Amino acid sequence: MMNQPVNFKEKLAKFTERWSPRVVAEMNDYQFKLAKIEGEFIWHAHADTDEAFIVLQGEMTLELRDQSVLLRAGEMYIVPKGIEHRPIALRECSIMLVEPRGVVNTGDAGGVYTAPNDRWV
Repeated sequence: MMNQPVNFKEKLAKFTERWSPRVVAEMNDYQFKLAKIEGEFIWHAHADTDEAFIVLQGEMTLELRDQSVLLRAGEMYIVPKGIEHRPIALRECSIMLVEPRGVVNTGDAGGVYTAPNDRWV
């Protein structure tokens, strides 16, 4: 149970790894994760859940098979379950992900970008 506010800037300063989400809070079965991204991620999908991307700093593009969605600081986009997507950030971008506990960051694709789950910061 949280007894203090979560300061995103302080939490983001505690890690440098890219594409390695860190949990900062839980609500029911959902986790709020912070991540630093830069470059191109892999194409993947999450068969059983939607995934919310909230840009805190910088900007990113969510590539979907039929469109590209540009997101700037203060904006969010929800990728529906089962939809293939690939996040891209030309420069470092800080984001928050909101998704159920246990969701693997690479979804159905696996591979070298797969980050450990439940890493708290």
